[in-house]
Amino acid sequence: MGQFDKNSELMDHFLHPRNVGKLDNPDAIGKVGNITCGDIMEIYLKVENNIIKNIKFQTFGCAAAIASTSVLTELVKGKTLEEALKISSKRIREILGEMPPHKYHCTVLAEQALKDAIENYQKKSEKK
Repeated sequence: MGQFDKNSELMDHFLHPRNVGKLDNPDAIGKVGNITCGDIMEIYLKVENNIIKNIKFQTFGCAAAIASTSVLTELVKGKTLEEALKISSKRIREILGEMPPHKYHCTVLAEQALKDAIENYQKKSEKK
């Protein structure tokens, strides 16, 4: 499997991503991309009473990018927006386990996509 241990958490999330897909009528969408590596992430949120009730994602990218987004969705589902904002790329890396340093940016992109979705939600809420 190349540079990743086939039994790793990273490969499990890559081969069996959780919460993949789109949500119908999401309350917010977060989008990020990295032109250099080609990774693109979209996160869709359903929020009720300040709690992330549902989250889905679509990621175009490498195994680390897909796995990072998958782990992120599991970490934030059921959390308040404030709790979700505290989840860092470092925490995602801890769960995924060993990965080459040049893939760390994938965990950062996942964190940024979530923050973009939450900011999108907060802006919509302020307008109401």
